[in-house]
Amino acid sequence: MSYKFKVLTYRGYKLLRKTIKQCIYYNTACISDAVLKINIIKPEFILKGSSLPVAPVAASMNSSSSAKINSKTKRKRSRENIKQSEPYINMRKLQEAMKQKREENEPKEKELLEKMKTQEKTTKKATKSEEELNTNTKNKEKNDGKGRSYTLTIALPGSILDNAQAAVLRTYLVGQVARAAVIFNVDEIVVFDERKHSDRNASGGFKADSNHLFGRLLQYLECPQYIRKQLFPRHSDLQYAGVLNPVASPHHMSVGEESIYREGVVHNESSEPGGGSLVDVGLKKKVLVDQTIPSGQRVTVKLNTVRSKTNILKGTAVSFSTPRTEAGIYWGYTVRMADSLSSVITECPYEEGYDTIIGTSDKGTSVDELKLEKFRHALVVFGGLQGLEASLEADAKLTVDNPRYLFHYYLNTCPNQGSRTIRTEEAILITMSALRPKIDLAQR
Repeated sequence: MSYKFKVLTYRGYKLLRKTIKQCIYYNTACISDAVLKINIIKPEFILKGSSLPVAPVAASMNSSSSAKINSKTKRKRSRENIKQSEPYINMRKLQEAMKQKREENEPKEKELLEKMKTQEKTTKKATKSEEELNTNTKNKEKNDGKGRSYTLTIALPGSILDNAQAAVLRTYLVGQVARAAVIFNVDEIVVFDERKHSDRNASGGFKADSNHLFGRLLQYLECPQYIRKQLFPRHSDLQYAGVLNPVASPHHMSVGEESIYREGVVHNESSEPGGGSLVDVGLKKKVLVDQTIPSGQRVTVKLNTVRSKTNILKGTAVSFSTPRTEAGIYWGYTVRMADSLSSVITECPYEEGYDTIIGTSDKGTSVDELKLEKFRHALVVFGGLQGLEASLEADAKLTVDNPRYLFHYYLNTCPNQGSRTIRTEEAILITMSALRPKIDLAQR
């Protein structure tokens, strides 16, 4: 019998190793058959690497076929043994049993769900009644004497905008003043003109309009967002209103926010038989007010806690100061324009006038020595770029040489200051933070 041997390459060597491993795995001794499957064989490998004999081609073919048959029979027997050892499961019967259990448990689950729903309804009703009682008691407590009776006013010249280098910076400066006023619960902001009458007539451009720009931007910031478009048409002064930070006052409410008081704009007269006016207060529905008010006017509305059967929101128009006096809620500030420093004091909107007037200057006495008495209406006056002395000289109605004689208190609210000058917007924050604890002590 002839043997076929050729020179073994690296690829043939790898295939040879693979076939030998397979033969050893299946417990076969047909190594010769595996060798003869490869056409390229190295005889040195068979002689030196292994002691197995090389069989003829025909014998190797028979041995390989018998090895394959033996391996198949072994696999079949192993599968049959596994099937005999495992118990037989009927899936149809199992599914039917599961369905029966579900049908039996369904009515019990429905009963449990119904019980849970009834319990939730009862708890919701109880919580609603408790919340209504709590709100009513809170409102009664606020009305019983938790309101704030005193007012706080600040006055500053509009000429501080002249120091800003661009229109955007002027707008942003007004926003800083407005936020400082809201933070410290200021009820009124007075913008006065500190220039002389001759300079007022001769000047033109921005300097003549700085006071009006100041006042318009202050009013724009104080107005709630949901009625701004109705009250403020497009104007050149509002060109850079987008850079203004919101003041976030308590009367700037969202749609879902609940409150007894709301700011709104009158739309038109009501078609109801009782008459009245419809007011847009930022809710999904308009509020019906008993009073007949001209359309387009801003009004403060006190909502009724008990709703009518027709689901119409009803309320009454009240004064702007009612939330402060009755409920103790800060309700923004009003803006007043004054021609001079003297008119700030003489044109007071309150009948009693300002019973406490405070002037601020670096030449005043230290704020640490201040002892305030209880007051009804307080006024804090700030100077411009040249201080209150320049405002005093520009006012022809005032004959006093020293501004100290105009005020009840002439204070230096930042003693030992490191900077040579303090800007007016900075002085507002410094002064109001220094006066806040003294005001609280005086009002106790």
